[in-house]
Amino acid sequence: MSDLIYEVKDKIATITLNRPDKLNAFTGPMLDAWVKSLEEAQADPSVNVVVVTGSGRAFCSGGDVGRMGDAAPSALDHKNSLWQGVHRVPRQLEAMDKPVIAMVNGLAVGAGMGMCLICDVRIASSEARFSTGYVRVGLVPGDGDTFFLPRLVGPAKALELLWTADFIEAPQALQLGIVNRVVPPGELPEATYAFARQVADGPQVPIRMIKRLVYQSLKLDLRTHLDLVSSHMSIVRQTADHKEGVAAFKEKRPARFQGR
Repeated sequence: MSDLIYEVKDKIATITLNRPDKLNAFTGPMLDAWVKSLEEAQADPSVNVVVVTGSGRAFCSGGDVGRMGDAAPSALDHKNSLWQGVHRVPRQLEAMDKPVIAMVNGLAVGAGMGMCLICDVRIASSEARFSTGYVRVGLVPGDGDTFFLPRLVGPAKALELLWTADFIEAPQALQLGIVNRVVPPGELPEATYAFARQVADGPQVPIRMIKRLVYQSLKLDLRTHLDLVSSHMSIVRQTADHKEGVAAFKEKRPARFQGR
């Protein structure tokens, strides 16, 4: 059985981290497969949404600490190994305009928590637990936690979570805005794929442009952002899905979008 499983069904791609005996701690080959799967999903016209999850009782426990003794021979080599290794996942996710949903089935620690934060939306089991983890082994966050966490919870709370590495239960994660929804464990797949299906069946050009606009807004001034909005609006008004949406509204019926 592969350590990472990639499947596509009905416009939804699912990436499953599959080392349950190691709480889905990732290895170099898993990272290679993860990046390849994201690239395939982005390039595949039959994929509209990506779901990332883990097998067993964990989402992901981060990098395989048991292999950390095999350190790079120098500080520069180690820096480069991060860029060429785990950093490829957030870079690839940043390049994707298709929605990515984390289905957090259990423990998410260290880079595992970071991988959740990188996704666009997080739906968690009520049994999920989160910890930034790194400080417990004398490290700084290695995969973007210090970038994504402050944007979700604010700098002060992010520092608290990063400095203490305290565990957060799912209800607190919901309260802090780390996850979007919390559901009972037995309802997690149904709830996640219902949301994924709703997005996958929607008008894909505006959905992807909305994702771009939201993330780009974090880096732009208002005037530049509004200029970008007006450009995107002029494009989506020409799509068949816009015409169908207007027709459905006037005829008081559900819209039948093309889905791409």
